[in-house]
Amino acid sequence: MLNNDPDSAHYPIDASRRDLVEEFRRAPKGPHSRELQMVLHRLRWESPGGRYVLVTVEPGKRWVLGRLPGVRGAPVELMRNKTYESLAAAEWDVFKLRWEALTGQAIED
Repeated sequence: MLNNDPDSAHYPIDASRRDLVEEFRRAPKGPHSRELQMVLHRLRWESPGGRYVLVTVEPGKRWVLGRLPGVRGAPVELMRNKTYESLAAAEWDVFKLRWEALTGQAIED
């Protein structure tokens, strides 16, 4: 497991590394290779303002897509048209959105 590796925060993501995308798609909960761990750390800790997150609507049953505000304490923007009844589907969607936001490359299903 990658524990707050300072190099991960600036890890350059190569958008052509679709092998890492497929690795996450196959096993979103892991185990993950060191390279994928570095990518995930970067995706999860990139600038908080505008970062996509999942918000629990019903614990263990339903989630909604949200975006973090740029200001601490401001409300999370909820996208009520993007709800999920599968955590795996929700996490895959967030991974794709964060990947595209950081690399400029969309992931096609």
